[in-house]
Amino acid sequence: MVQNHPEDEFIFFFDRAYKEEFIYGKNVTPVVLFPPTRHPILIVTWFEFSVKRALEKYQPDVFFSTDGFCSLRSDVRTVVLVHDIAYQHFPNQVSFFIKKFYQNFQHRYLQKAAQVITVSHFVKNDLVDKIKIPAEKIHVAHNGCTSNFLPASDFVKKEIKEKYTKGEPYFFYVGAVHPRKNVHGLISAFDLFKEKTNAPHQLLIGGRFAWQTGEVKTAFDNAKYKNDIQFLGFVEEEELPKLMGSAFAFVYVSFFEGFGLPLLEAMECEVPLITSNISSMPEVAQDAAILVNPYDVNDIIDALESIKFDKYIILEDFHYLKEETQKYFAVELKAFHENSKFTFVIIGVWLEQNRLTLLNGDLAGRVYSINADRWIDADLTKVISEGEKMLNIEFSDETKIEILNALSLFYICSLK
Repeated sequence: MVQNHPEDEFIFFFDRAYKEEFIYGKNVTPVVLFPPTRHPILIVTWFEFSVKRALEKYQPDVFFSTDGFCSLRSDVRTVVLVHDIAYQHFPNQVSFFIKKFYQNFQHRYLQKAAQVITVSHFVKNDLVDKIKIPAEKIHVAHNGCTSNFLPASDFVKKEIKEKYTKGEPYFFYVGAVHPRKNVHGLISAFDLFKEKTNAPHQLLIGGRFAWQTGEVKTAFDNAKYKNDIQFLGFVEEEELPKLMGSAFAFVYVSFFEGFGLPLLEAMECEVPLITSNISSMPEVAQDAAILVNPYDVNDIIDALESIKFDKYIILEDFHYLKEETQKYFAVELKAFHENSKFTFVIIGVWLEQNRLTLLNGDLAGRVYSINADRWIDADLTKVISEGEKMLNIEFSDETKIEILNALSLFYICSLK
């Protein structure tokens, strides 16, 4: 807003020392007002006395409050932004004083405001249904995310996975570690997913522990595969897009969101997305996500299983293998595709009517782009061994040597 409207003057009220990065342009005047709002009583004091006096001093045309609060004693035209009214849905997950503050003041702030902005239609409907704010007074403006959330390059993906998971794929969550975010349900689902599939995936959980985290700690302590689960704590701003973009999938099965900004960040990074089918999350993710019932662990497990591997293995010189070997590969791969939810496929780059396509169907539609990054023999050996595990077959030493010797080029092929 500051950068899009250089002709306007903005006065930013802070309740404590601020960082210069929050002063977005020369048309911003920062003002620190006492006291810091670390308690409901201090919030009321700040808005009803400090903010009121500051508004009288600066005489702005509009007071825009981004946290849903405002000064009830000021005559300045006010617009408030509401992110959610979670306390209405989960009253036991907020402190006594915070709950009383919201119950006594939230409706008064919204009635006082000339206009109300919400971050989703879900929140708008919530305000209409639960606080009886007129719908015509509420406007929806969806959140956006910063431009540094982009698809990760193959180099970054490899670097991040080596740093965090020793090269293994991982599911990712970022947000508060709190019962309302259903982190405990995610941990339980992941643990059962590992037991069921024996997949190499890990689970990375980014974000600080909030309050009432006993369920999360219990789920982790009871997890059979806790060694494949990492709590990363707070993730730095420059690291988060890399972690997001390198994930096998982003999993956000929260019980309640007013918007769910990480969903948007995951979509910008073009990673597969699993999220809840309640509150604002279907509105935000729409058809870009697999929607699940967050209260049903089996539903989450099915979603974890359903996401395909995003890599195809390309053997360019497949056609030089003996006909019998080609047929053996083709038959096994066809059975694998029919019986498994995972995609770990060895195919030939030659997509004409060679034996593989004749025996295993038209593969051309599965190949979209090829990155010419050659792998060393050690990588290829790992690919073969992983393929054996997933196909539940065992290649003879002679077959393995034949495959290795037959290859002149080895590429990774990415799906769009």
